[in-house]
Amino acid sequence: MPAPPPSALRTSTSAILALIGLVLLLLASQAGSSAAGALVLRVDGAIGPASADYIHKGLTRAASTGAQLVVIELDTPGGLDTSMRSIIKDILASPVPVATFVAPEGARAASAGTYILYASHIAAMAPATNLGAATPVAIGIGGAQPGRTAPLGDEPATAEDAGTGGRDGSGSTSGPSHPPSSAQSQPASANRSPETTPEIRDDKMHARPSASEEPATTSTRGNTADARPSASDRPETAAPPATTGPRRTAAPTDAMAAKSMSDATAYIRSLAQLRGRDVDFAERAVREAASLSAEEALAQGVIELIAIDTPSLLKQLDGREVAVLDGTRTLATAGIAIERMEPDWRNRILAALANPQVALILMMIGIYGLFFEFTSPGFGVPGVAGAISLLIALYAFQLLPVNWAGVLLLAVGAGLMLAEAFLPSFGGLGVGGIIAFVVGGLFLMDADVPGFGVPIALIVGMALASAAVIIAIGSFAARSLRRPVVSGSEEMLGALGKVERATGDGDWWIAVHGEHWRARSAQALSPGDRVRVAGIDGLTLTVTPIAAQSDASTAAAGAGSSAPDSHHFTPGSTPS
Repeated sequence: MPAPPPSALRTSTSAILALIGLVLLLLASQAGSSAAGALVLRVDGAIGPASADYIHKGLTRAASTGAQLVVIELDTPGGLDTSMRSIIKDILASPVPVATFVAPEGARAASAGTYILYASHIAAMAPATNLGAATPVAIGIGGAQPGRTAPLGDEPATAEDAGTGGRDGSGSTSGPSHPPSSAQSQPASANRSPETTPEIRDDKMHARPSASEEPATTSTRGNTADARPSASDRPETAAPPATTGPRRTAAPTDAMAAKSMSDATAYIRSLAQLRGRDVDFAERAVREAASLSAEEALAQGVIELIAIDTPSLLKQLDGREVAVLDGTRTLATAGIAIERMEPDWRNRILAALANPQVALILMMIGIYGLFFEFTSPGFGVPGVAGAISLLIALYAFQLLPVNWAGVLLLAVGAGLMLAEAFLPSFGGLGVGGIIAFVVGGLFLMDADVPGFGVPIALIVGMALASAAVIIAIGSFAARSLRRPVVSGSEEMLGALGKVERATGDGDWWIAVHGEHWRARSAQALSPGDRVRVAGIDGLTLTVTPIAAQSDASTAAAGAGSSAPDSHHFTPGSTPS
């Protein structure tokens, strides 16, 4: 084969190099789009595995592209403890400053969101937002809150008395937060001397009007720190109105609740000390489910900024110094490019699978699919769909804080309901299966967290649907039992035949269904008689002549009709 001419080789090489250069240029432009800019991540709803994966990818991308700042726009009622801690670990280890911004107006950073806000390098909120209510909920059904705050006396604790606003079962606020008392709104350290209560502050992060307007002291992190104004120096407008009556914090009801409470309190206290934020409110948010509005949080040193939107936040952050792992950075965020990172397809699928309701439905599809495949093999579709659904459901359960006893109860309940259709027990198996299914659904989730519960309506609906399937299968089975047998030896019983000839040893050959059978009878037979099969003994039939059966029936009918009738009379006669 002749070699290509040099000119053609040079042309091909030039084209390949040009293509490679174009690809590198596109990659560089794409990478440079977020370089020295701000990467914005949006988190809505409950904090779960999908949220943790999304934030992890966003922080990794920001570090690789050299972004100057990561802004997490947050609106959450709370979430899973494991996912929250994973997010906080990523934030603490991020070389890029992270600003958590509770936005838009009307959003909240309740429960797990409060921890994430405390862990961030910069904490900001939009107007008409709130944070707090970080009390860990109890494990199991009911979601009772350990360490709930209640006023002394016999009056029940209301949302206003507790200073937490309306509450739902998740430990997050469900309405506008009520301001705490003036005594509690001030940090407990306000009455202590500076020598006994050291504060860790970052001058740029916590400067209210500007960093230069407040005196600085030495920080344990090596950065300059602000001297916080004492409780008495704060303006009275920043202090919320006081509530009347002494208050107390109820003790945890059991050892597990006490452990959970102590762990959560120490965790958020350590985050507050790390970022130099209000420690007292952090503890009250956990122990008393206290909440603050944006203005109250700014006045108490929980957040650094209040901004209307993300561009306004970036404008206010310009020139602020932030302490990160490798030292202190001065942000230059005025007018920088803003890039929003949307969740990819994998994260969207993960968010769908991390829904307990979806996992429960997939589990039931898997159980029923495998059952129908085992009982009616050969078709394949139910088995394939069931196996895939069951594997996906198990993967989803692995992501969620499920109670495996609840999963087993669900499986046992479904098995009992299916067994009722094929092993009739006068409703015993079916009722037991429905009870096990409902109880398993109630115990399925191991934490009462908003967005990760299984509604009672779904559990009852699936139980009723399973009961309907049982009734349908049972009715089909009962109908099939009433049908005549069309194959096997049982089908011969009652069949009609015709006597052909004698065998010579007292038996007869008869024709039944086009087949020759050896038969015997207790009555006399003759060729040509019509007979009916009454029994089977091996390969010999027991038959009775139809004429004899007809005579017996006629005799029985005649005996019944021969009874005297005292009311019998002929037409035209008068009855006696």
